[in-house]
Amino acid sequence: MSEIKHSRELSATRNRFIPLKIKRPKNIKNDVLSGLTVSLALVPEAIAFSFVAGVDPRVGLYAAFMMGLITAIFGGRPGMISGSTGAVAVIFAPLVAKIVTAGENAGLSTDIGMQNALGYLFAAVILMGLIQIVCGILKLGKFIRLVPHPVMLGFVNGLAIIIFKAQLEQFTVGGKLLAVMPLAVMCTLIVLTMGIGIFLPKLTKTVPATLVGIVVVSVIGHLLNQNRPGLVRTVLDFVQDRNADITTIAAGVPTFSLPAIPFSFEAFNTILPYAVLAAAVGLIESLMTLTLVDELTETRGRGNKECIGQGLANVVNGFFGGMGGCAMIGQSMINIRGGGRGRLSGITSALCLLGFVLFGAALIEKVPLAALVGVMFMVVIGTFEWSSLRLLNKIPRSDLLVIIIVSSVTVVVDLAIAVLVGIIISALVFAWEHGKIMHAEKKEVKGRTIYSLRGPLFFGSVTSFKALFDFKNDSEHVVIDFSESRVWDHSGLEALQNITERYSQNGRKLHLLHLTKECRTLLGKAGNIVELSVIEDMEWHLADDTLA
Repeated sequence: MSEIKHSRELSATRNRFIPLKIKRPKNIKNDVLSGLTVSLALVPEAIAFSFVAGVDPRVGLYAAFMMGLITAIFGGRPGMISGSTGAVAVIFAPLVAKIVTAGENAGLSTDIGMQNALGYLFAAVILMGLIQIVCGILKLGKFIRLVPHPVMLGFVNGLAIIIFKAQLEQFTVGGKLLAVMPLAVMCTLIVLTMGIGIFLPKLTKTVPATLVGIVVVSVIGHLLNQNRPGLVRTVLDFVQDRNADITTIAAGVPTFSLPAIPFSFEAFNTILPYAVLAAAVGLIESLMTLTLVDELTETRGRGNKECIGQGLANVVNGFFGGMGGCAMIGQSMINIRGGGRGRLSGITSALCLLGFVLFGAALIEKVPLAALVGVMFMVVIGTFEWSSLRLLNKIPRSDLLVIIIVSSVTVVVDLAIAVLVGIIISALVFAWEHGKIMHAEKKEVKGRTIYSLRGPLFFGSVTSFKALFDFKNDSEHVVIDFSESRVWDHSGLEALQNITERYSQNGRKLHLLHLTKECRTLLGKAGNIVELSVIEDMEWHLADDTLA
């Protein structure tokens, strides 16, 4: 009951610092305006993740458009935003680099090497999508509901830290901190954006505060740059910092083409590990984000359908020149805070993003980075589980340990590994806490002391097992019934040997009932001084080196 209470406390005190559950009706206006806001925040991240993967920014922008549109239509979580993500980009980056390097070693030009790398990348994205579709068909998405609450807390805390760290890059040029004046202006505009996001909803909820903040700061930034060019860093500055040859983010409509990759087992074997890992990471991040959106909107998404939607989006990505992706927790939070609840919000964000790339590039390139950084800082504040800090002394230490480990591994290694580590630790803690205590019903029947055991006998429960018996005061004949218990390991066998010897020293005859054949084999000398009742057809394997 205490664990249930702690879980309720964690949920009840969630994010009071800045409330995420902004009550807004589900309607077309909210979905459209929120979708427009999200599309603005998608642009710099899609470009940044393209550079992480080592490909042209258009590949990331196409991915953001296709992921957002297809998952909004076919996915299982209305209101959740998908796009090109850093988690997937990091996985595919070594594949791109490997193929480019192989081409250079073979004497190919850099351009041809990159074309070959894109062929392998797109094929890997297609395979990734097919794996995700299979997961959805097999209904594996339901297992995300088994993720313990402390793991969920660690997941969102870790992602909040990652989002925060990613924004720090905007304060530098060429690895060096901005000059004093540009830095001061940027910080001021960030604070202004955040201030609008915090206080405008208290005055009106007619339009998303995030959108208003971006527009206001964009106007101010444009005026400042007219008086002093370069004072306010923009989206185009961000792109050119990474590749000076790129003069615009404008691009055409993505077109269908088959990945240029050899049809061979060797090529398949090359892309398979990357596709499997990307599929796993993409699904874990998407389903964890789905669970978070469920909590914030007090509704329930369909995990298996989301797996199929994510997979379909990635398959289309591979055929239309996108780098693939998954759900984006930051943009999803922007959408939820802006009032986006329906599928129209995701569709709007995707179509607006495509419109920016096709027709509005010149306008989007002038958006100050400060406005987008301010928006993402608001996402960080809203995403981080502040309740996990306030309840440090109120939750079990094991839960606190899981939260810290999952958060740390998410930041340092990878979110998929972090979630798996958290689940394993939680499972081990559960097994330990519920298995270390042995119970026994003791009764006297016709001059015999009978112990009916309940619970597993293993290294964790040995101490409580030995404490059950009264070696001096029990009857001459002592019966230990294992019909509702099992011996799991060598430590359990040693405990049986120990109590056998102690009863023998006190002149008692011990009877062990309902043991397995393996126990009889391993009990050794105890079999000479006790009566054993063995279940001959019981196949209950022990973890012991003698039998291994």
